[in-house]
Amino acid sequence: MIASSLRRVMTAEDVFSVLTLLRRAEVDVWIGGGWGIDALIGAQTRDHRDLDLMHRQEQEAAVVAALSEAGFAESLSWRPIRFVVTAPDGREIDLHPLVFGGDGSATQASPEPERPFIYPSSCFVTGTVKGTTVPCLSAEQQVYFHQGYAPTDRDRHDMAQLHRIFGITTHF
Repeated sequence: MIASSLRRVMTAEDVFSVLTLLRRAEVDVWIGGGWGIDALIGAQTRDHRDLDLMHRQEQEAAVVAALSEAGFAESLSWRPIRFVVTAPDGREIDLHPLVFGGDGSATQASPEPERPFIYPSSCFVTGTVKGTTVPCLSAEQQVYFHQGYAPTDRDRHDMAQLHRIFGITTHF
């Protein structure tokens, strides 16, 4: 595992680099978390310590192979829910495998197997990072994932941004 002292922020250029690698591997991904919220807003509002990506579970081998070729190695496994890959310079990508249904909706395993995380087809949208269109999760889906736990300062910041731009009511 990469030591946390090596962790560095994930820049917009890093986001583009990762998305380019994965596009070349012909896999589908959507940005979630902090970068996903900033993509919805169309501006970077804070530093990001990682990049959260949702991917098609059946494409996971291609995702891992493409990131491995770029120097990323698995540093945390909470499969089937999620796993993290880390580059030698400390950049981290938090990967979330999704199983898609015929209607375009998806599910992700959760700590409670009988209650998977639900992704309606309408949550797969686009945003922009530095003026470039990127695939991301909707504002409503971001709010959904920020429930049921004690929020950090970053979470409060992100939800405040969604409220400011979209008028969405959040629980904190």
